[in-house]
Amino acid sequence: MRKLVLAVILVLLTLPVHAATPDWNKRLTAAMPLLGHRNWILVVDSAYPLQTASGVETIETNATQLEVARAVLSEVENSIQVRPIVYMDAELPFISDSDAPGASAYRGQMAELLRKYPVQSQRHEKLISDIDEAGKTFHVLVLKTNMTIPYTSLFILLDCKYWSADQEKNLRIKMADAPLK
Repeated sequence: MRKLVLAVILVLLTLPVHAATPDWNKRLTAAMPLLGHRNWILVVDSAYPLQTASGVETIETNATQLEVARAVLSEVENSIQVRPIVYMDAELPFISDSDAPGASAYRGQMAELLRKYPVQSQRHEKLISDIDEAGKTFHVLVLKTNMTIPYTSLFILLDCKYWSADQEKNLRIKMADAPLK
């Protein structure tokens, strides 16, 4: 019996983290100082799949997509270490109100919310695949909402706030010209 209990505990410890909490905002705030470049935060609709990569943490928010997206963007903006690289599903512009009532209104609300960020589009399956791969090495925080319009997920790749891509490129050029010790 003791071996069985120990085996069950070991199996449970290897499962990905999935939390159901009404206090998702506190979890988001607590996670922010730990997150850095190459981590992801996702704000997803209610049908988004529960991924099993070990680094993917899913939290059920029971909140609206826009409420959670606003909170995430605010936390990222207020952080000292990261800035967002925003991705959305390439399928969303093709979803009609006749197929999914409210799709047009949602697109307008998200466009307003994301107006100061460049938004990149990727096919949904590619984004899910990228998240699965990232979750093998990096932490991915998935905040599941009560949204019922398909292809509305917001994927935020975190990048370093205080070191730009141009700075990194210049550093690599300098290093290429210097002898390695």
